[in-house]
Amino acid sequence: MNKLAFAALATSIACGMAACNSENATTKQHFIETKYIDSSVKPGDNFYQFVNGKWLDTVKIPSDKVAVGGFNQLVDDTRKNLKTLLEDAEKNDGTKGSLNQKVGDFYASGLDTVSIDKLGYDPVKPILAKVDAITDVPSMMKFVADELKNYDGSIISFGVGPDQKHSSINIASFYQTGIGLPDRDYYFKTDSSTIADQNAYKNYLTTLFTLTGTDEATAKKNSDLVYGIEKEIAGSHKTRVQLRDVNGNYDKVSVASLATKEPNIGWETLLDNLGAKVDSIDMEQPAYYEKLNSLLKSVSINDWKVYLKANVLSGYASLLSKPFRDAAFDYSKVLSGQSIQKPRWELMASSADRHLGELLGQLYVKKYFPPEAKQRMDQLVSNLTKAFSNRIQHLDWMSDSTKVIAEAKLKAIIRKIGYPAKWRDYSKVNIDKAKYFDNVISANQNDYDFQMSQLGKPVDKNLWQMTPPTINAYYDPTTNTINFPAGILQYPFFDKDADDAVNYGGIGMVIGHEMTHGFDDQGSQYDKDGNIHNWWTTQDKAKFDEKVKQIQALYSSFTVLDSLHVNGQLTTGENMADFGGVSIAYDAFKMTKQGQDTTKIDGYTPDQRFFMSIAQIWRAKFKDATIRQRINLDPHSPAMWRVLGPLMNFDPFYKAFNVQPGEKMYRDAKDRIKIW
Repeated sequence: MNKLAFAALATSIACGMAACNSENATTKQHFIETKYIDSSVKPGDNFYQFVNGKWLDTVKIPSDKVAVGGFNQLVDDTRKNLKTLLEDAEKNDGTKGSLNQKVGDFYASGLDTVSIDKLGYDPVKPILAKVDAITDVPSMMKFVADELKNYDGSIISFGVGPDQKHSSINIASFYQTGIGLPDRDYYFKTDSSTIADQNAYKNYLTTLFTLTGTDEATAKKNSDLVYGIEKEIAGSHKTRVQLRDVNGNYDKVSVASLATKEPNIGWETLLDNLGAKVDSIDMEQPAYYEKLNSLLKSVSINDWKVYLKANVLSGYASLLSKPFRDAAFDYSKVLSGQSIQKPRWELMASSADRHLGELLGQLYVKKYFPPEAKQRMDQLVSNLTKAFSNRIQHLDWMSDSTKVIAEAKLKAIIRKIGYPAKWRDYSKVNIDKAKYFDNVISANQNDYDFQMSQLGKPVDKNLWQMTPPTINAYYDPTTNTINFPAGILQYPFFDKDADDAVNYGGIGMVIGHEMTHGFDDQGSQYDKDGNIHNWWTTQDKAKFDEKVKQIQALYSSFTVLDSLHVNGQLTTGENMADFGGVSIAYDAFKMTKQGQDTTKIDGYTPDQRFFMSIAQIWRAKFKDATIRQRINLDPHSPAMWRVLGPLMNFDPFYKAFNVQPGEKMYRDAKDRIKIW
């Protein structure tokens, strides 16, 4: 939980420090792209528009993308870097089983669409034959378990990770699943946009069936059947807001009790088939499995077989021939608004990163992540930790006893920067230059085996949940770690040669954001060891909960598109982390030499440049369909509100840009929300 999935960011043009040290050095870019400033907008009316207005007014979203911005540019640039690494590995593949051979041949196998297209859907025919061989619920559940080992989930979803109330040990956890649309609400909303999504999904399923030889009428009937089962399943799902309830999504139960309560699932046999020899599990959304137990009896085996075939075809469509890939894209473009498919090389660079992440990551950090960048980043984290500690000590709403515990949790946070201390083992992954489908399956099976190797073992806090080239960062509450992959440690977030105003407004805000996740409405329910445990006094918790409500009300008032508003409850944690990120980063910036100076660069003071850096990193433009999808699914607020929400509540911003009553961002001092 609480993994920061970054929204779109900002276009980047960097410079060396020699050109960034005086007000008169205006011939080069100084990391803040002043050419995009819209001087017709007052900073106090819309600071995001002030900093980014000329860019927003002129930029066009390419047909193969759903958004543009610094984040997207950074993703594109990183994929090009991966392309270079993969092509070099392909040319110099070395001995069988070597790092270069595996990543190079994996990439080459995915690019060989001629061979892939010749196969049609042959790779999944053996799997479909297994579906045909199902005769009853037990044989069906055996099939489901076997497919899970290939990471093809259908009606069962589980993972291995820290027990949230005994976080030193890994436990098996089960989650709600079983639907093909992005979220349970897509099955019940009746607005025109959602109905279009529903129809696109049904058409997609129909197409998949026809591509495997089913006549059109039967294919449509099958599609409606699958959709009907999924809608019943969706009714048992918790909403995305409900999924944010920490205690409400922890339910440790004995396998013996489940075997009695839900006999149709056959829990003991299922776990045995999965290789999970445990006597208890964390059933995070029990209502789903109660419903599944019922459906296994009420839905006929023949209908389940149709459902499973649809799941197999949709799950593997991207690995099959062009008609299947095109069908998958035709469905996805309705959801996202993307007009044309990305180039094949780009898709395969992402696939290599996803399936062989820590192999490819070794090549990436060697070439693109110098040691001095890691050292500078480590210093930034240390400074922000000091700033956060100081803010905790000076909170006027928290008692001394709670401050002591909050301080202990902050000091216990483990920082991970760039890449793992120990790389994953891929020796069992078999890669054949001519077999892309088989390569993906082998990598998936390796991931599954690795996951199972951790079950029941002590938690290894050195493990990463993201690959080194990832443009992202996250906080993990069960290990109390903040994690910054090498990929995000690039401009506009971070540049080892940039001045402090830029770095503290960029990656500093991100560092503070991740730290604050340990103290947001969810993270605050975990102690320093990663256990769900209430460490608050009753009075302090009540004050904190009131601030949570204020944040929710503020963001729910923001209109994004037409009458579409930010979902203040869904985005609570990320909004609180943005508040903390800004304030902690600013305090840390003020500890630096530049932070205490007033020397202008390009006509702007250090404080002004700090805030401009924040607005710049979140510069983004999305297609309308993507905006609607993100409002439904994404726990982050849209880019503009990630800037305006915190700044309109932050006193130093008012001072830096002389924000006055009557300006649109102005809030009376008594109404400004202050948390950390």
